[in-house]
Amino acid sequence: MIFALPLYDDNPIRETPIVTYGLIGMCIGAYLWQLGQNAGLVAHQYGMIPAVLFGYRDLPPGIAAIPPWATIFTSMFLHGGLLHLGGNMLFLWIFGNNIEDLLGRARFLVLYFGAGVAAALTQAVASPHSMVPMIGASGAIAGVLAAYLMTYPRANVHCFLWLVIFFWIVTVPAWVLLGVWFALQLIRGLAVGPGSPGVAVWAHIGGFGSGLVIYLLMRPLRVRLLQPQRSAVWAAAAPSAFIGRRTFHRGSVPDSGTAFRPPPGPWG
Repeated sequence: MIFALPLYDDNPIRETPIVTYGLIGMCIGAYLWQLGQNAGLVAHQYGMIPAVLFGYRDLPPGIAAIPPWATIFTSMFLHGGLLHLGGNMLFLWIFGNNIEDLLGRARFLVLYFGAGVAAALTQAVASPHSMVPMIGASGAIAGVLAAYLMTYPRANVHCFLWLVIFFWIVTVPAWVLLGVWFALQLIRGLAVGPGSPGVAVWAHIGGFGSGLVIYLLMRPLRVRLLQPQRSAVWAAAAPSAFIGRRTFHRGSVPDSGTAFRPPPGPWG
């Protein structure tokens, strides 16, 4: 059995990512609220339903709680389960802090919600008559991942790797991790019918593409694209090597000692 879990990247940050923390806190708070509600009712009241959004269908009397356009935003804070929430918040934690640090808080919010809106509309256009509610922050987070990939494609993400009875922390290039993620979304989008229940794959794709465009338009001129790597690629260490560390960079990056210096090349 092989299991891999991304933990943190090797990019330090300058400022505390307050917006990223706030978004994570709001999603967790919304999920805790969901636990005390009827899951199906909440999804239909506050999830984005394409047919209702476009006016093809109406919710039954007493179900509609907010205007259909508002569900584009409320759907970003709801999740369908603990794994759904945990996966989204983990990726936002790892990759969001660096993009917030580069863009600043206001522009990061524009990127996040702009990608989220585009993701919801992409999913709705792919299946305009569907009555299946879409919930989750995946589309907005996909836009953040696109911005990260354009800036730090060679950054390393430290992943926990479990192979049968062996455990390692392995550094995986961001372009590999996020490239595989995007390819899987595309494959699943082509394999699953647009109106079928399940993962809103086209929302992921729409959020990724729109996030890329928004980031390129808003990126400060001082921020270089395609930055070089900061640590050795495919390096592996036992988890015990990280026990007892007391020094951490601000953000998600543990102290790695002497910085790795890549050889000169076109990426530098």
